[in-house]
Amino acid sequence: MAPMMEREWLETNGRGGFAMGTVAGINTRRYHGVLVASLRPPVERQVLLARVEEEVHGVNLGAAQYPGVVTPRGFEHLVHFQLAPFPTWRYQASGVTFTKRLFLRYGHQTAVLRYEAGAACRMRLRTFLACRDYHSLRRGGGDFDAGPLRVHTNALRFVADAHWYWRNQYAVEQARGLDFEEDLYSPGWYEFELTPGQGAWMVATIEDGTPDVEAWEREECARRAAFGSRLETAAEQFCVRRADGSPTILAGYPWFTDWGRDTMISIPGLLLARGKAAEARQILDGFLRHLNQGLIPNRFPDAGEEPEYNTADATLWAFVVAWALRCRRGSEQWLRDMFYPAALEILRWHMRGTHYGIRQDATDGLLWAGNAGTQLTWMDAKVGDWVVTPRHGKAVEINALWYNALRITAHWAGRYGDADMALRLSAEANRTMRSFAAKFWNPSRGCLYDRADPQDDRVRPNQLFAISLPFPLLDNERQRRVVELCERELLTPVGLRTLEPGHAEYRGRYEGGPWERDGAYHQGTVWPWLLGPFLSARLRAFGRTPENLAWCREQLRAMEAEIDQNCLGQLAEIYDGDEPRRAVGAAAQAWSVAEVLRIHAELVSAPVAPAVHP
Repeated sequence: MAPMMEREWLETNGRGGFAMGTVAGINTRRYHGVLVASLRPPVERQVLLARVEEEVHGVNLGAAQYPGVVTPRGFEHLVHFQLAPFPTWRYQASGVTFTKRLFLRYGHQTAVLRYEAGAACRMRLRTFLACRDYHSLRRGGGDFDAGPLRVHTNALRFVADAHWYWRNQYAVEQARGLDFEEDLYSPGWYEFELTPGQGAWMVATIEDGTPDVEAWEREECARRAAFGSRLETAAEQFCVRRADGSPTILAGYPWFTDWGRDTMISIPGLLLARGKAAEARQILDGFLRHLNQGLIPNRFPDAGEEPEYNTADATLWAFVVAWALRCRRGSEQWLRDMFYPAALEILRWHMRGTHYGIRQDATDGLLWAGNAGTQLTWMDAKVGDWVVTPRHGKAVEINALWYNALRITAHWAGRYGDADMALRLSAEANRTMRSFAAKFWNPSRGCLYDRADPQDDRVRPNQLFAISLPFPLLDNERQRRVVELCERELLTPVGLRTLEPGHAEYRGRYEGGPWERDGAYHQGTVWPWLLGPFLSARLRAFGRTPENLAWCREQLRAMEAEIDQNCLGQLAEIYDGDEPRRAVGAAAQAWSVAEVLRIHAELVSAPVAPAVHP
């Protein structure tokens, strides 16, 4: 049973809603459910229909964990599972072959279950309702309000048989040191009659209208057939529309919403590598509309509060996205009329100082961010007042991004006839480059400090961005030394460790309660998305020789093999730093998929070279 419990499946609807569970049918997360609907796309998500149990000829094909027992044990009758075109289970029970299919209707908060049998049989289907915020857990007792949930079926009849099912347990939540028990409400069961030519169906939805499940299934099959690869299918699950129809990117499933940093890093792979430049521009426009003192939001909260701006890098990543758009031609008017004015505003705020102490140091041109109590980089774990990876001051990737923002905007200033601004920004970039070389190079290790002012000599992957971004900061000899060190100390088959294993603070296992897990999050834990900047840096440092291209492709193949391992059809957020490397954290992560797709594109054709460089 263990592999079936550990392997998950994921369905999404393009509007923030999803369905998710294990192949075995046991819900192991509080986020698992047949319908997790987004009431205000893509946020305000609620687990409405938690699970169902089907009974055929007296055999219950459901599965659930209660204290000390797993019952029923329908997975013992499971003979086959497949993901495409959507999750499908085939059972053998009492001599009957029984097939179950589940899909979400794209663009709607609607889940569809379809059943077929190889022989005439009667089926009972019992629904289990949670109807609560997807981060919380339901406690039983008293009256039950199903909220917006509506259920439609072609059942012969519904039998009211209401019960609370107490103490459903979720093993993954227990392992994460969180509350892991909840009570589910079942209003009764539906009875169906199946024959080889006549199946059964159930629709769970929050919408009005008459179901047409056959038409919906044909539409879904046609839509999914248009995707060119499994990675493209995976990418599409993160691309969603807000309630107003504008596009955005969800950082991961099951618990992330749209984060500024993750969105900017993911756009080149999820959208640009797939020819979706228009959507990329629309997303950038959406974030720029919320520009506040030169910063785009780090996060749009679930409950509709004001956006949060606690990030030093999300805004600077937007320059890299805009440059990638420019390299694909055809975005010139948008860059000139929309992004370039915003870029000047952003740089002005960063030069004079903005939120969270983000400011240019007038003495050396480098960018300072934060203080001892803030976490503004992507290594942002914090538990109470404990800043796990203190990176305030001058962080290496923040200054690589700052340098690129200056170079990119200087190029546009010259291109758009603003010669004085082009000269000024070029001079600032040159000063930043000189200061970077003086303050970040660690001669004793032959690599870059992770921070300057204060100086931090931990070997981390952040230094790779000084090579991988469009405008590198190192000469070729130093590029090679950095790449070789990161390959030796940090590279694994599924991404890069966040800290060298020999360091006293290295944590090779991501496990335990929130305190322990956050303490390991960036202290050795492996992140697949970092394979992207590493391979870009290696291609730049060692060239696009046949041997180097073949080596990079081999690394990519090892990462792609993970799509069949954990959350099937997806790539995980993180892995343990030590063997055996378990996939942990979020089951499906946007930038993990995005960077694999981006590197695919980079391996096929050389990126457009920068138009200007000192």
